[in-house]
Amino acid sequence: MNLINTLIAGVSIGAIYSLIAFALILVWRSTRVVNFAQAGQAAFSTYVGLSFEKAFNNFWLALLAAIIAGVLVGAFVEVVIVRFIVKRATSAATVTVAPVIAMLGLLGIFQGVMGLIWGGEYQAYPTAFSRDGLTINGSQIPFSQNDLFVLLTVVAAMSVAALIFQKTSLGLAMRAAAFAPEVTRLSGIRVSRIRTLGWAFAGGAGGLAGVLVAPTTFIAPNSFDLLLVFGFTAAVIGGLDSLIGGVLGGLALGIGLSVVTGYLGGSYTFMTAFVLLIVVLLIRPQGILGARGARRA
Repeated sequence: MNLINTLIAGVSIGAIYSLIAFALILVWRSTRVVNFAQAGQAAFSTYVGLSFEKAFNNFWLALLAAIIAGVLVGAFVEVVIVRFIVKRATSAATVTVAPVIAMLGLLGIFQGVMGLIWGGEYQAYPTAFSRDGLTINGSQIPFSQNDLFVLLTVVAAMSVAALIFQKTSLGLAMRAAAFAPEVTRLSGIRVSRIRTLGWAFAGGAGGLAGVLVAPTTFIAPNSFDLLLVFGFTAAVIGGLDSLIGGVLGGLALGIGLSVVTGYLGGSYTFMTAFVLLIVVLLIRPQGILGARGARRA
């Protein structure tokens, strides 16, 4: 029963890791940039949601506001910063390295701006559902109504994303722009606009993830940094070129960390994530579902 409870708890937090991994992979596939500012974007969007919740006392309005804020911030970062840097890059190395360095600097800027606007103290984020464990056959399990809401929301978000990418012309254009941008341009598709949409989708996913995880912890300008680390680890484990791999990597990482925490203690959590990452990279450097030498559609 203890093992079952541990696995259930792991699935809940693993769903959040999957959502962050999804956002990171989406940006990587569209622009080959690892968006280390994703934690700052998610925290900023969550703060916007918290402001709406305090003003209108409505969780659902706050959730919508956070997602919209994430979309707008993601698009802004791509248009104003990433596109500017890539256009002025003078070598292939600059194109690869400069945006990553810029994202690290942008993370610090986001944290500073959030501190100026909302302060640096920890703030609680409300939830629409109870966080008390459900009772089944007289036994309480560490899985609450809020955990069920988180899991169903992530599944719904991933399903909508899969539908868009696999069944619509927009999804086809985004995959084409990521796989062969020059050929896509010759087909009359504006690759820059498609990439902006990719960043916008990723920003919205980050805002959603922030609101989903915030009630289980406190929100502060740097409170999502660890979430970024685990989300990036999940993305690499699953394969940076595979959206499905990122989802599976997040679930696997969440379950693995939950088992370690439940049986060995929380002090081993951070170490375990990187041990698992190193083992996967030694066995399969491109990740579990990452394609060798080519992008995965």
